[in-house]
Amino acid sequence: MKIKKGPTRNAYGIAVAGGFTLIELLVVVAIIGILASVVLVSLSAAKNKGADAAVKANLHTVINQAELFASDHGDKYWPTGGALVNGACPITYVESGTNMFESNKQMFDALKEAIKQGSGDYCFNSSSAWAVAVGLKADTSHSWCVDNSGVAKEVAHTPSTAISGAGVCID
Repeated sequence: MKIKKGPTRNAYGIAVAGGFTLIELLVVVAIIGILASVVLVSLSAAKNKGADAAVKANLHTVINQAELFASDHGDKYWPTGGALVNGACPITYVESGTNMFESNKQMFDALKEAIKQGSGDYCFNSSSAWAVAVGLKADTSHSWCVDNSGVAKEVAHTPSTAISGAGVCID
């Protein structure tokens, strides 16, 4: 015996199609939209924190490379015939460059990656001192600053004001 399945009927005996009403679909779409916006905001914050972690890791490499550079150059932080850097960090690698940031490939690569991940940069390089500040993305009014005294810290300054005229990270 075969049972015929017909349309669903409501309480009044009227045939109704099985499915969702337009209101039910709109409510579901609205809920999905709200959840998506919450997730995107969380992902944006996590992305900024990840970029800040990359800045800190790359500037730690700069600290190590600077000390290796100084030990190879008579405890000086620039090559023979060096020139003062007090401004934007070098953006081109030059093996025979006049400062350690552009003439040391490992340091240049780490600095370039930190700058790419951060928001703004400032470098200082003299024969006896150096400092680098790169802006953070999670809080753009703060920078991560490192210098030749071994300091590596977050400062409440933009990169251009995070380093003193003597090449020291400001508190």
